[in-house]
Amino acid sequence: MERADFLIVGGGVAGLSAAARLALHGRVVLLEGEEALGYHSSGRSVSFSHYGIGGAAVRALTAYSRDRFAPPLGRTFPTLYFAEAEAVPALEALAADMAAFTDAIRPVEAAEMAALFPPLRTGPGGAVRGLLDPTGLKLDADLILQSYARAVRAAGGAVLTGRRVVAAEPGWTVRTEGGESFSAPVLVNAAGAWADRFAALAGVAPLGLTPLRRTIIVVEPPAGAAIGSWPFALSATRDFYLQPEAGRLLVSPVDEVADDPCDAQPEDYDIALAAERLEHYTTIAVTRIAHRWAGLRTFTADRVPKAGFAPDAPGFFWLAGQGGYGFQTAPAMAEIAEALIAGGAWPKGLAERGLGVEQVAPGRGAAGAGPA
Repeated sequence: MERADFLIVGGGVAGLSAAARLALHGRVVLLEGEEALGYHSSGRSVSFSHYGIGGAAVRALTAYSRDRFAPPLGRTFPTLYFAEAEAVPALEALAADMAAFTDAIRPVEAAEMAALFPPLRTGPGGAVRGLLDPTGLKLDADLILQSYARAVRAAGGAVLTGRRVVAAEPGWTVRTEGGESFSAPVLVNAAGAWADRFAALAGVAPLGLTPLRRTIIVVEPPAGAAIGSWPFALSATRDFYLQPEAGRLLVSPVDEVADDPCDAQPEDYDIALAAERLEHYTTIAVTRIAHRWAGLRTFTADRVPKAGFAPDAPGFFWLAGQGGYGFQTAPAMAEIAEALIAGGAWPKGLAERGLGVEQVAPGRGAAGAGPA
């Protein structure tokens, strides 16, 4: 039996970031079922921080977390939100929502959008208005995960992969497939898409989480295109985004397909949809798809990540429902977990941005995934 002060199940960005904060208060043991950290959702994220997704609570978490991504963890990368004529009201609503959290975003017209992102179809039948945020952040997902893991180990904790948990008993004691046992008075459920299943294993009522599959394809840019200066581009209708990456283009139809917790794989329809959206919004012709993958984004009904002790199980702590913003909100969520578990003060910067403990409490927004 290996004993600790805090046990964490789940080696994605949620579990690792919380582990790094809790390691300041006692010995942490983190258990990841796969052989690598961040194997599922965290390892398949485009890991971009911006204000164009989530509601007010998520934007507050994003704004608070920004300063924790200094280079080399993050680098500034412009973000362009664009709208065709019928989507201008959606763009205006997005601008109003973001204005409460940043004053860096400014409107751009068709000519400037074409200069910023030459393949974008602009003018009649194409994008007519846009918003430019020069402060978007491209995050180095692997470096972030490994930096959290190093912090835990440096504090005397353990980050263990290949430890799939098969039993959990109040106390808390967990047992792995390999027969190892670990115990701690606090058990943090950061199991991502599997969080409800792990709760059931522990005899804890589920939150009602919904994993939704998202697809990414990788295509070659037009010959000679200077994609290094292109922005991260998103449609105001939230049905397309494109990100330049390592000389290629990552493209998604922003699909959300309900799925079971699994090693998610892309489906032919969603791959074709991504290619169709790229050709609709830009002049780029898809001649070959170099790579494709899918990942699960797991939500509660109100699409706000949850952190807090389960009311029906003393010592069982929920850290779940990070959806598609796990990386960009991880520092804030980790400090929330630290405050609630170790007894510290609620982060002042979150309170100043209008986010209180009640908005992330596990009992709120607990059944199914609501609208985007």
